[in-house]
Amino acid sequence: MDTYTAERFIHELQQYQNEAEIEKMKKFFKGSDKNTKCLGLNMRTVFEIAKQFMNMPLSEIELLLESDYYEVRMGAVSIMDFQAKAKKLPEENRQALYELYIRRHDRINNWDFVDRAAPSVVGTYLLDKPKDKLYEMAHSSNIWERRTAMVSTYSFIKQGNTEDTFAIAEILVNDREELINKAVGSFIREAGKKDEATLRSFLDKHARTMPRTTLRYAIEKFDKSTKDYYLNLMKS
Repeated sequence: MDTYTAERFIHELQQYQNEAEIEKMKKFFKGSDKNTKCLGLNMRTVFEIAKQFMNMPLSEIELLLESDYYEVRMGAVSIMDFQAKAKKLPEENRQALYELYIRRHDRINNWDFVDRAAPSVVGTYLLDKPKDKLYEMAHSSNIWERRTAMVSTYSFIKQGNTEDTFAIAEILVNDREELINKAVGSFIREAGKKDEATLRSFLDKHARTMPRTTLRYAIEKFDKSTKDYYLNLMKS
């Protein structure tokens, strides 16, 4: 068990530290907390190392989440994602992963941390459970909790359930943050692949007033004439 420690994981990451890449990597955590630092690793390396540590205990994962380094926290959520996707994961383990994610959302504080783990850790856990927590987070003042609420529904979409995606999108459709606008547009688009009629109904209702970013993401897969129709609604 001592093989899968936070200390050893960080040591592995440090072997690939690249000062020349630090400035390039900073664009990924623009808008995260101001204390975030960077080692300069590419994400493929982080994910490969995380996979080697996927048996890490949750107590050690939480230590990774405490780190100020972007790649270390990305490693933590990647390990959580790998664990959540493991076949035959016991329900108590799935619940523990979910509870860690929710409890330490203060450290899951970047768009790609959320996108990496929310569907598998939060969404999959809630597939057969009440979705109240997602609706609570959709009303949160914390941008990352709101993004989790939207992104987590991807697990439901993959199971053919789009109801919660559109319902949470209703709450967030006029959000002031672009990172939420992008998430809403992206996931109603994905839901629309399963239920185009509901997507069109949603757009008919909101296209005139929703943020342009949300609309552009939502209509991305439509043919040109349909795209033009909704873009013209916005102008009317």
